Amino acid sequence: MSDAPERNGDAASSEALQEKILTEYPRLGKDDVFRFSCHPGISCFNCCCSDVNIFLSPYDVLRLRQRLGLGSKEFLDRHTLVPIQKDMKTPVVLLKMNDDARKTCPFVRESGCSVYSDRPWPCRMYPLGLAARKDTPDGWRGEQFWFLLQDAECKGREEARQWTVREWLDDQGIDAFAEWGEAWKELTLHHFFETGGVLSPNRLEMFFTACYDLDRFRRFVFETTLLRRFDVDEDFVEQMRYDDEALLRFAFLWLRFSLFGEPTVRARPDVLEAYRGAVDKRELFGAPDAGACAEGAR
Repeated sequence: MSDAPERNGDAASSEALQEKILTEYPRLGKDDVFRFSCHPGISCFNCCCSDVNIFLSPYDVLRLRQRLGLGSKEFLDRHTLVPIQKDMKTPVVLLKMNDDARKTCPFVRESGCSVYSDRPWPCRMYPLGLAARKDTPDGWRGEQFWFLLQDAECKGREEARQWTVREWLDDQGIDAFAEWGEAWKELTLHHFFETGGVLSPNRLEMFFTACYDLDRFRRFVFETTLLRRFDVDEDFVEQMRYDDEALLRFAFLWLRFSLFGEPTVRARPDVLEAYRGAVDKRELFGAPDAGACAEGAR
């Protein structure tokens, strides 16, 4: 498994590239050195910002839509694609490229990236990629390493500027993105899926809404009976009203509870008492259907 921008291609070529990265690419640790610099004077400037699959995490979407001053639905409709695949376990969101000959990024300008400080994780990592083998059944985390992307067009690796991996990650402001990325992986690579679990269409939509369409999820939280049924810290509730990061944290907790049965959200004692003796609490307190999430369960 690797996290890196991908040139457009079919699924088979993507899987082949990922296997090649895991078996053939030189592995870098945090103190290993590489050369790279990107600036308007380089011949390939902006070339990497076209005809590429940029997978967006929920935190990427949060940062971009705040930067652009857009509501979550407006941003998703205008700037993303959500491909539907038969074997899709969780929603996948791609940045929509412009409909021009080069399929350029909608945020790139002649002078460079117009959303640079809020650019997505794959863009700020470039020219590095991050790869990891799957966690083992006994709970050991899979081996993780960095590698240099091998893009023939890029001349930045021929520049004199040297970096350690550690210096690059710090310079690019990776920490917040990495923290959110780990939380995202815990959802998308959950043991539920590893053991053959499949989400129903309604629960897939709930997954998508909670992670990506935060305006809609906020309505679900505050316009339904959810907060009357669950014990959520009052200060945290007030944060969620106005702070998208707080709301996204709750969304991740809610999904772990409602989809996977983890005790990340606690039902109020009086609610539990009312349902004492029920066989499956997840059925009582699990995710509502898509309509309830959209309009608000009464």
